[in-house]
Amino acid sequence: MGKQVTEMLKGTLEGIVLAILSGRPAYGYEITAWLRDQGFSDIAEGTIHAVLVRIEQRGLVDVEKVPSEKGPPRKVFSLNAQGREYLEEFWRTWSFLAERLEQLHKVPGAEHRFH
Repeated sequence: MGKQVTEMLKGTLEGIVLAILSGRPAYGYEITAWLRDQGFSDIAEGTIHAVLVRIEQRGLVDVEKVPSEKGPPRKVFSLNAQGREYLEEFWRTWSFLAERLEQLHKVPGAEHRFH
């Protein structure tokens, strides 16, 4: 992934993680592995961990400690009602931005018009 993709992801990663959790509960490494499988190869597990800590602190997920075969118990995250509301708002905002960007992209010469 290039630097531009990485920068754009920073602003959307919380929504992406919540969208993943809307499908089923998961722990950090599962989320990281899934994102890597989807082509986000440069995503670091530490980055996802930081996102999970933030969304937990904001009350968007419920956390359950599940025993692990290796090492300490895993924290499994699941989306709660507040997280679902946040995710719905995220998708509304994403749709709004995507529509505006698509309109701008279709305007011939838009990148030169305001210089």
